[in-house]
Amino acid sequence: MAISLVDSLILIADDEAPIRDLLVDILEPEGAKVRAVGSGQAALAAIEAEQPDLAILDLRMPAPDGMAVLQQLRAKGIDLPVLIITAQDSSSVTINAMQQGAYDFIAKPFDIDQVLMVIRRAIEHRRLTHRVHVLEQQSGREKDPRDLIIGRSAPMQEVYKLIGRVAAAAATVLITGESGTGKELVAQVLARNSPRHDAPFVAVNCAALSETLLESELFGHEKGSFTGAMAQRKGRFEQANKGTLFLDEIGEISATTQKKLLRVLQERTFERVGGNTSLKVDVRVIAATNRDLLQEARVGNFREDLYYRLNVINIHMPPLRDRKDDIPLLVNHFLDKHRSNRDEQIHITETALAVLVDYAWPGNVRQLENTIERAIVLAQGRLIGDEHLLLTDTSTPHEQALMAALERLMRQEHGLEAIMADLRQRMVALAIDISSGDRAMAARMLRVNESDLR
Repeated sequence: MAISLVDSLILIADDEAPIRDLLVDILEPEGAKVRAVGSGQAALAAIEAEQPDLAILDLRMPAPDGMAVLQQLRAKGIDLPVLIITAQDSSSVTINAMQQGAYDFIAKPFDIDQVLMVIRRAIEHRRLTHRVHVLEQQSGREKDPRDLIIGRSAPMQEVYKLIGRVAAAAATVLITGESGTGKELVAQVLARNSPRHDAPFVAVNCAALSETLLESELFGHEKGSFTGAMAQRKGRFEQANKGTLFLDEIGEISATTQKKLLRVLQERTFERVGGNTSLKVDVRVIAATNRDLLQEARVGNFREDLYYRLNVINIHMPPLRDRKDDIPLLVNHFLDKHRSNRDEQIHITETALAVLVDYAWPGNVRQLENTIERAIVLAQGRLIGDEHLLLTDTSTPHEQALMAALERLMRQEHGLEAIMADLRQRMVALAIDISSGDRAMAARMLRVNESDLR
C-alpha cells in the first residue's frame, strides 16, 4: 500500500518555473499541499513560517542555493527531510549533500514514478522521526502500563503483570491477539519501561509494504541497488540501533524476508540491499500478529525456527469480548479523547452503554473507538443514545479474521489463485481450531478425506 501524501505540506524551491509547475502537477493530485518558491531566500522564509513536512530544493538557484539552504537548516537544528534537485551527476556533490544531511536526490530529467517513490519515502521518514521524538520525550513518564493501556479487568491485570516481569529483559517478545486489541500499545509500554527507553522506538507495519520495499525498509540499501535507489539509505534496524524495533503483522512477511530476519535475530548482523558489508546492530525486537503463527508454521506459511526465535516471550492481548468490565472505562476515555470542545461534557445513556457492553466487538478496541467517535458526531454534542451507535457488524471473530486476511491479500495485489490457496489453508486451520484439534472431525466438517486434510 503506497504511503499517503494527503495533507502533507511540501515546499518546492527552484528558479525554473516549468520544474516548479511539473512538481506541483505531480503532487497536488496525490493530496499534498504544495508551496512553490523561486529562490533560496524565499525557501528559508517559507520553512520558518509554514514548517513543511518536506523541502525539495534546487541545487543551483539564486543565493542561497540548495546546498547553502540545507546547511543553514542543519546549523539551526531544523530536522526537515530535504530532497536536492540536481542535473549534476557527480559523486562529490552526492557525498557532500549526504554529509550535510540531505535525505535523497531528484536527478534531472526525472521520472515521475521515481520522484513519487522518493517523496513518499521522505514523508514516511518524517512521520517516523516525529513519532520517535514524541516517544523519546515521553520516556520516563507514565511508567505504569495503564497510563497507555486502558483497563482494570482480570485479563488485563495479567497482561500488566507480564509486562512488568519482562520489560527489562533483552529477549524477543511476540504479542498475539486479534486485530484492534492494542498490540502496538503493549510494544510501546515495553519499550518505555525497558533499559532502552532513551533510545529510538521504531515501528514497521509489515503488511503495508511489498516484499521488495519491506526488505529495503528493514535492512536499508546501497546506492544503485535498484531503480530509484539514488543514494545509500539506512534501514529500520540501523535506525533502531540500541533501541527497540516493533514489527507489526509479522505473519505477513514473505519466505525470503523470513530467512533474512531469522539471520538477524540469530547473528545480529545483516547487509543492506545491494551491499556486501556486514553491519552489526543491538536491537530488541518486538513482533505482533493476529495470526496463529504456530499453525501457519505447520501448514508451511511461516518458518518454524523463526517462530520460536520470535516467541521467546509471548504476551497475548485478550479480545474486548473477554474483558467487558473495561468497556465503560474505554468509553469514558474515548468520549474525552474525541470531544471537539475541551470544555464540553459529553455523556452517554445507560441504555447505550448497555448496548456497548453486550456487543461482541469483532473489531475490538479499535472498533469501539471508531463507534464512539462517530456517535459524538451524530449526537452533535448532545447526549449519546443507542440510536447514535449504528452497530451493524455482527460478524464473528473468525469471520472478521478471514475478511481481514482477504482484504490484505487484495491490497497486496495477489492473484485469485494465490488468494484462494491462502483462504483454503485458513479454512483448514479454522476447522482444526473449531474441532479442538480433532483432525477427523475437521475433515468431516470440510467434507474431505482426512488424508487430504493432512
